[in-house]
Amino acid sequence: MRALLCRTLGEIANLQVAETADPKCGPGMVRIAVKASGVNFPDILMTEGKYQVKPDLPFIPGLEVAGDVIECGAGVDHLHIGARVLAFARFGGGHAEQIVLPAEIVTPIPPSMDYVTAAAFFVAYGTAHFALAHRGGLQAGETVLVLGAAGGVGLAAIEVAKMLGARVIAAAGSEQKLALARAHGADETINYRSDNLRDQVLALTDQNGVDVVFDPVGGDAFSQSVRCIGWQGRILVVGFASGDIPKVATNMILVKNFSVVGVVFGEHSFRYPSDSRQRMMALLAAYDAAKLTPKVMQTFPLDDAQEALGMLGSRQVMGKLVLTP
Repeated sequence: MRALLCRTLGEIANLQVAETADPKCGPGMVRIAVKASGVNFPDILMTEGKYQVKPDLPFIPGLEVAGDVIECGAGVDHLHIGARVLAFARFGGGHAEQIVLPAEIVTPIPPSMDYVTAAAFFVAYGTAHFALAHRGGLQAGETVLVLGAAGGVGLAAIEVAKMLGARVIAAAGSEQKLALARAHGADETINYRSDNLRDQVLALTDQNGVDVVFDPVGGDAFSQSVRCIGWQGRILVVGFASGDIPKVATNMILVKNFSVVGVVFGEHSFRYPSDSRQRMMALLAAYDAAKLTPKVMQTFPLDDAQEALGMLGSRQVMGKLVLTP
């Protein structure tokens, strides 16, 4: 099969599309003919050797796929050959023509969902729901601040928060990105490149601050969110797209009685695959009912994977990018 191979850790320029052996399917596993694979920031980190998951070289990046089941191992009973599915690949392998994965984390997709949309769904919406509902305990009527609101996971967080009955303040770095956030349901928007995030949030919340911060960005945006989190609020640490890992003074946590909560949806899915599959089934039902509207900005052939990863790394992307091997 053809696959995007990382033979040497470092820059994404080191990645090459090449022929490699087809993966073998064992008990409890399924083999999927990949029709589309989602592009995510951890693809870059994994290639650089900076991600928490470090596969042995050579490896194939790619955390989420959509395609057709072409082989089922012994003991697999909820899937069949020919099933249209999406799946999460914790240890990579998605940017290829085929992949073998544990069947527990593979979920059928509804007839209304195409492969490209499915490939952009698992990580963004799974992370958003796991963060807000499970780790953040977001309740109807609360206010959530979504940072990096025009990215794939940011847009998903807006939609999931609205589905849970929350008020959403979306923050991003351009008016174009904020317009997209509003189109996906944001109630209020803040341009944190031109306006002071703390001051704007406090003004929008009668000086009370927000109940929950959803933060895939880190850096200065996180530092400002500490200053506008409300009493007993929850800051959800999702990622560091800015490249800057911030620090928080523990006296601030004490004075406001707020929590800083880690969100690692991938590891949770690896440890509790049945929980994640149930979560995904509920989210797919919401999609089928037109309550969720994933945004795919652009698709690329596998040969143009470096271009797609470069766009993502430079924070030019609104929504998701998808490869079509």
